[in-house]
Amino acid sequence: MNFETPNIIPAIPEITLLSLACLILVVDLFVKQENRIITYLLSQASLLIVFLLTLFTFTTETQFTFSNTFVRDSMSDVLKLGVYISVFIVFLYAKDYLRQRDMFKGEFYVLGLFGVLGMMILISAHNLLTIYLGLELLSLSMYAMVAMQRNSKAGSEAAMKYFVLGAIASGMLLYGMSMIYGVTGSLDLAEISQKVAEVSDQKLTIFGMVFLIVGIAFKLGAVPFHMWVPDVYHGAPTSVTLYIASAPKIAAFAMLMRLLVDGLSSLQPHWQDILIILAIASMGIGNIVAIAQGNLKRMLAYSAISHVGFLLLGVLTGQQAGYAASMFYVLSYVLMSLGSFGMIVLLSRKGFEADNLADYKGLNERSPWAAFMMLIFMLSMAGVPPFLGFWAKFAVLKEVVAADSLLWLAVVAVIFSIIGAFYYLRMIKLMYFDKPEDTQAITADLDLKVALSTNSLMVLGLGLLPGGLMALCIAAIAH
Repeated sequence: MNFETPNIIPAIPEITLLSLACLILVVDLFVKQENRIITYLLSQASLLIVFLLTLFTFTTETQFTFSNTFVRDSMSDVLKLGVYISVFIVFLYAKDYLRQRDMFKGEFYVLGLFGVLGMMILISAHNLLTIYLGLELLSLSMYAMVAMQRNSKAGSEAAMKYFVLGAIASGMLLYGMSMIYGVTGSLDLAEISQKVAEVSDQKLTIFGMVFLIVGIAFKLGAVPFHMWVPDVYHGAPTSVTLYIASAPKIAAFAMLMRLLVDGLSSLQPHWQDILIILAIASMGIGNIVAIAQGNLKRMLAYSAISHVGFLLLGVLTGQQAGYAASMFYVLSYVLMSLGSFGMIVLLSRKGFEADNLADYKGLNERSPWAAFMMLIFMLSMAGVPPFLGFWAKFAVLKEVVAADSLLWLAVVAVIFSIIGAFYYLRMIKLMYFDKPEDTQAITADLDLKVALSTNSLMVLGLGLLPGGLMALCIAAIAH
């Protein structure tokens, strides 16, 4: 039997990042605590290297390798670029936060890079096993990151809850995969798509599909598989919450696309019905429960759940334009989420977490620029024009209206969006119209202030000129 050497060129970014992450792990062993900045700089350099590698080898062709278990196409390249940028920003925002709490250790950055590798594998997976391997690499990295603050009872509890529920979701996903494999006799997504379309009795396939959707919904944090989201967002250190709330959403969207669109497209009428239920429940519970929260991290957690509902709207249309709208939505949401959690990092200091709504009272008096940045993020999340969040919601709602017989769903989404605007506007009221309870000066470093300012201006700038990002998403899905 002849062994055929696989073409490793499509997977060069993944191989490079794996090599660099292992190198950083070894280097970190010999770095003293006071020189830990070296690990941070090497991690940022690694992300920059794979970003440039992916950018300069950007492809509009679909390339397969490793016996068709790995695919590289324009959608995977765009999503990976989004992951690199968001994790680069997370590392930058987290630096001072970790240092002030004696958590500035190499583990955070090494686990973060291995998580990025898991996301990259998940985004490029073309086989059920590759999807599972990418998902587990990402999940295990995040479980460890949540539990990093060893003296924190809330962090340990959140990590345990996340781990147990994540294990159950992984088991559900594996069970669904075994059902699909039993029906089709294949793990390859293209073969599965072809064979599922030929099956006359779809009962077993639909049964397997339901379990796959459970696994996907857990990773996205969709209702009713959202129980971990508020507890993990609240219990984890804010630097870790930043990570969990951003790049993994892009990977979960890719997983949704690979499994349902690439693998089970012939079952679209069936998974559409399930996604409609998940979307309505997520938008409803996410927006309504967020109103009752007094903690900003928990409020943003329920806000994330409601945004997942909007994200699903584009995918459930079953049209390419809908997929592109959802892709635009997830990239926009990650940018807004990074800024919102970045503001918590900006206002926090040693011994003080700025994660309660009361901490933002009178922020305009303390720092007009910080209040203005938070205003941009909150209005964008609420979907107020001309901010980026408005165009993201407009894009998915437009596709839902264009789909046959789904106009009612667009109306429901708009109603929940109006309800959700309340808690975002409440933040603005606290910042601009209440008296400050905390009068201490903001002590964050200049690089954090510059990065957050850039982040907020990107949300505003892309809101004024959304065409470029939308065109990129449409082109990526079309190829």
